Amino acid sequence: MTVRWLDDRELAGWRGLQRLRGPLAAALNRQLTQDSGLSNADYEVLVVLSELEDGVLRVGELGRMTGWEKSRLSHHLKRMQTRGLISRRECSTDGRGAFVEITPVGRQAIGEAAPGHVAAVRRLVVDLLTPAELDALAAIGDKVNARLAAEGCCETDGE
Repeated sequence: MTVRWLDDRELAGWRGLQRLRGPLAAALNRQLTQDSGLSNADYEVLVVLSELEDGVLRVGELGRMTGWEKSRLSHHLKRMQTRGLISRRECSTDGRGAFVEITPVGRQAIGEAAPGHVAAVRRLVVDLLTPAELDALAAIGDKVNARLAAEGCCETDGE
């Protein structure tokens, strides 16, 4: 196999992404934890559920929307359920399936956490970028996610 090594420009772009990813996630997680007691993972799940009219989603679909593996999702949902942020129930028509639902406690938590989180996202990312850079960032995310989905990198297996 012939390796197409990264040239200087490609390497700079890749390393820039690598340097950005960890510290940004850590800063946002720190803000959420300090201000609301939620983790990035809690927030991600609650955002998905809170944006649904009824706040209910099949577990497998939640896994697809978050890009999480089945075991990670299962463990995290158990922790969230223990804290009263979500509830789980079996699907009456499919014995293998289950639903997850945001609870009133979860809605309150996301409602209280969102303003501070959005302020941090603005301060750390959005307000630093031009409209063209934001458009490029969105397009880059869409392209990379489409490739990952095409290669089956972010799929969950089952419910």
